Amino acid sequence: MSLKAIAAALFAFAAVIITAPSSQAASGPEIDAGVDATLDTFFYKVRGARELAHKAVGILVFPSIVKAGFGFGGEYGEGALRVHGRTVGYYNDVSASVGFQIGIQSRSVIIMFMTPQALHQFRSTAGWKVGVDGSVAIITVGIGGSIDTNKITSPVVGFILDPKGLMYNLTLEGSKISRISR
Repeated sequence: MSLKAIAAALFAFAAVIITAPSSQAASGPEIDAGVDATLDTFFYKVRGARELAHKAVGILVFPSIVKAGFGFGGEYGEGALRVHGRTVGYYNDVSASVGFQIGIQSRSVIIMFMTPQALHQFRSTAGWKVGVDGSVAIITVGIGGSIDTNKITSPVVGFILDPKGLMYNLTLEGSKISRISR
């Protein structure tokens, strides 16, 4: 397969991801099942994660955000916002990028709102943009795979996971998170 054919295939795939037709969209129960599995994995692999989740007033989980690109890229994922363990809304995460990139990557994202004010601002903003409407402090896990919950002071914290575990040196800047109906 030529480089041109690969690029065309990646662009077509990215277009599907970005537009996310409703016929391919996940149902509420499918999203909830993915959220449960993502949180279970997170709690199992990272000591202190469950304790931090109990301190959070809201947790937004995207079980799978797929990024595709060849020069130009895009990513799309669907998730759920949980408050007191209950799903209170469904959201999507969309972003586009330009720069050296090739291929397809999947990751999970967990965003914890640590204060009622941060959660209120998120829920009352249509099309919440990371870095514009709110800042998300990406937490990296220290030696031994644990979180020191006493050192987390940001009102919104995020974790990025790939199939192998937590990913480092990544950002959510430029992501636009919008409420969807399911």
